[in-house]
Amino acid sequence: MILDILSHSSRSRLLHPRFAVAFDWLARFSPDTPDGRIEIDGSSVFALVQSYSTAPAAEKRMETHRAHIDIQYIARGTEAMMWADAARLHPQGPFDEARDVVFYDDPPAMTSLMCEPGTFTIFFPSDAHKGGCSLLGPVAVKKAVIKVRVD
Repeated sequence: MILDILSHSSRSRLLHPRFAVAFDWLARFSPDTPDGRIEIDGSSVFALVQSYSTAPAAEKRMETHRAHIDIQYIARGTEAMMWADAARLHPQGPFDEARDVVFYDDPPAMTSLMCEPGTFTIFFPSDAHKGGCSLLGPVAVKKAVIKVRVD
């Protein structure tokens, strides 16, 4: 798991061969971009642009992905993203290969990451995470989640 600001992304670009194209796209990203899926490099790198209001962490679910690494970038608003080591969690059910997701029961303790405009997180397959969590009440958020194929 990584939490950083976009202006420091040069440090993260070298962690995966497809990260450079993802961060190049984020450098041009506008908060006015309509919600939806945007192909960046075919199915290897794509963005899911989202607008929503944050909610209490208890209303969100921890998840991991096997085929993709998430780069989650906050363009507007503020949210907490929760993190835990997936190896320590109990799955709620089987892995959904079509959606590339498995959900988990909440652990007794999680790390809370404060995410503001201009910040990004990177969640690798071993990183259980849940975003969209409110800090002091609902906040409107505009976010781009870049999905980077692992292989």
